[in-house]
Amino acid sequence: MPTETKTNHIGRKIARIRELQGMKQETLAEELGISQQSVSTLEKSETLEDKKLEEIAKALGVTKEGIENFSEESVLNIISNSFHDQSALNAILHQPTFNPIDKVVELYERLVQAEKDKVEYLEKLLGKK
Repeated sequence: MPTETKTNHIGRKIARIRELQGMKQETLAEELGISQQSVSTLEKSETLEDKKLEEIAKALGVTKEGIENFSEESVLNIISNSFHDQSALNAILHQPTFNPIDKVVELYERLVQAEKDKVEYLEKLLGKK
């Protein structure tokens, strides 16, 4: 039973997702508009209100369900099933040269900026007519 309680501890899941993304408590606090101490308290909470959980999920770039269903085992299964060469798996798990999540975030930010640039350009075109 203690293992079951641990896996359902929403605060631990939030902390682990934040850590996997390389995000500090201070950064999450800024995103949520609260103090770092409040984030620490959230991560110690066994349960949270749905509204608060949705805010945290948005700040972490995941869904509320993603937090609720998060498990360390499934993350490791996804990673291990993604690589057939064991040496590549060891390199990823022990000595990564970059954080894949950072690369995804970087790509996403570039795509968002490109969309903003397109909107700005189209607004200028429409404004001239």
